[in-house]
Amino acid sequence: MRHCESKYLLFTGVLFSFMTALASAAGASEAQGKAEAGYIATHDGSKLYYEKVGAGPVIIAPGRLFLFDSFRQFADRNTVISYDMRNRGKSEHIEDVKKLTIQNDVRDLETVRQHFGVAKFSLVGYSYLGLMVAMYAMEHPDHVARIVQLGPVPLKFGTRYPPDEMQNDRDQVPNLKARQELEQLQKSGFAESHPEEFCEKSWAVNRFVLVGDPANVDKLGKGWCDMPNEWPVNLNKHFQYVFTSVYNLDIPKEELKKITMPVLTIHGTKDRNAPYGSGKEWARNLPDGRLVTIKGGAHQSFVEYPEQVFPAIRTFMEGNWPQQAVKVTQSQRDMSRSE
Repeated sequence: MRHCESKYLLFTGVLFSFMTALASAAGASEAQGKAEAGYIATHDGSKLYYEKVGAGPVIIAPGRLFLFDSFRQFADRNTVISYDMRNRGKSEHIEDVKKLTIQNDVRDLETVRQHFGVAKFSLVGYSYLGLMVAMYAMEHPDHVARIVQLGPVPLKFGTRYPPDEMQNDRDQVPNLKARQELEQLQKSGFAESHPEEFCEKSWAVNRFVLVGDPANVDKLGKGWCDMPNEWPVNLNKHFQYVFTSVYNLDIPKEELKKITMPVLTIHGTKDRNAPYGSGKEWARNLPDGRLVTIKGGAHQSFVEYPEQVFPAIRTFMEGNWPQQAVKVTQSQRDMSRSE
């Protein structure tokens, strides 16, 4: 009888553990799958669209339209908050172009932090936002635990790097005939009269710039032409003003000493939008920065080669340097593996 009772208790104990594990997994899956969404008002009344998912240490990733689908996988262990910058994606369209500056992007990030009451968080910055999150960390170092930069632009616009650290074939990548047809449509006023259709045609031609291997282009998906802010007729004006504020920046490298938290820079060697040399420069000049190189990757290497990018980011977010991360030496051309 006691033997039977013992076996019964063992069975129920195993069953209870199994059911608890299932419930825990279901809860994690539910937390990872359901995203809260809404708008946050900025200091000047502009509204930012955001999505939030998961539970745990907070990761904030500006550039929701590019990053959220990829980074929601971290919701199994983290709270992931991602939002569209002002005048981008699903955020409110802004007519007053004077409001479109990288300085306001920095201020908006602080507004997002305050909105969610986050004391300390990790940051992800893609493209020019790799520069923006660094600027935020200089102003608010106490709030930032770790930073990931994905294909960051240079600290100073126009910086030249050695030829093997700059991919100079941007104009040669899109199909020449298709590009010429697109230019003719632009001149005819088609972009203004059929903005969404022109956006789709433009995406079909220019998306090849974002990948190192043309065979990977379909990994980029359908693009963002379902959002009017992303139509070229609106986006070109946006770029004109935001990037003017970026071009005018002149941040001394000494200021980078304020960024004392660990920074992982991930950069593709075939990046045509932000040269690979800028990734090396960031990693070389940041007090605690290291570089992961994606050979053959272009500006969206995190979409093109996710199997290389995201395990490295997960290791980093868990408090460790990924094995492939290297400390860039003071030599422009040499890298040595960190101890």
